[in-house]
Amino acid sequence: MGRPTIADIAARVGVSKGAVSFALNGRPGVSEETRARVLKVAEEMKWRPHSAARALGGARAEAAGLVIARPARTIGVEPFFAHLLSGLQAGLSAGAVALHLLVVEDTAAEIEVYRRWASEGRVDGFILVDLQVRDPRIEVIEELGVPAVVLGGPGPHGSLSSVWADDRQAMLSIADYLAALGHTRIAHVSGLPAFRHTQRRVRALRDSARRLSLREVVSVPTDFSDAQGAAATRALLSRKQRPTAIVYDSDLMAVAGLGVAAEMRVSVPDELSIVAFDDSVLTQIVHPSLTALSRDTFALGRRVAETLLGAIADPATPVNVRTPTPVLTVRESTSAADKEL
Repeated sequence: MGRPTIADIAARVGVSKGAVSFALNGRPGVSEETRARVLKVAEEMKWRPHSAARALGGARAEAAGLVIARPARTIGVEPFFAHLLSGLQAGLSAGAVALHLLVVEDTAAEIEVYRRWASEGRVDGFILVDLQVRDPRIEVIEELGVPAVVLGGPGPHGSLSSVWADDRQAMLSIADYLAALGHTRIAHVSGLPAFRHTQRRVRALRDSARRLSLREVVSVPTDFSDAQGAAATRALLSRKQRPTAIVYDSDLMAVAGLGVAAEMRVSVPDELSIVAFDDSVLTQIVHPSLTALSRDTFALGRRVAETLLGAIADPATPVNVRTPTPVLTVRESTSAADKEL
């Protein structure tokens, strides 16, 4: 059987081709029951819009899609995503393009959304976040033929454009600074191990251990939540030889770790130095204020949006955009290590 058409779907459902077109494009003119039947049959037949026909028709959804496979509760309190989304919307609005956002449970569900939105013509392009090692989403997006930008790198990522910052170099700068303060036992409360940026940070810290003759480094994976960040900190500070410095992959976890240190009566920074990997207002309003890697996340989101608009206008020319490496901003949460600890 060749590529399924609107006529094939109409024959299967028992409606006109016009009704199928209305249902697939989200237009009025059919009942919700008919729309649901059409969409179900289209998915069963693996129907996809014909890109050439769509281009000839000049049809644009004037929308970009962002699907995030993380717990919704975690996303709701994560400053990084709030700033990123603000920047994305600002950049897309300049091109009169809306942002469709959906939070799902896992990668499989994320991929299904890509397939559905592409088949329904809901978006003109996708933004992929949380780049994974051997990421299965890249091949799916290429198969769908929808322009997309990956936030993460370095590239290339097949035929997709990308925007990224050097997580490895950022972690190396933290390790250098802590080693210069005399810290030799450094812990890392990281994100999910399947993420590319998590692995780059873990490897950078491990490489720094050899390069800087550190006595011990350890990375503890989490889901980026404050609860797991606190639990990881509690376990690390309960060790007989506890770390004298902890690096957190998010501000939220760093603030949670600061609270655990207070709970366990571990003085920051006298007995423990803390560094956060992002630099939101959270790092500045706690006491002591947190040393952090600073970057303009709003500007990062805007750059991703601009890159996606370029990819939609010229999908045949992918670009790989490197943004500035985050810079360490030193505050009150770091100090020289006590040699007696």
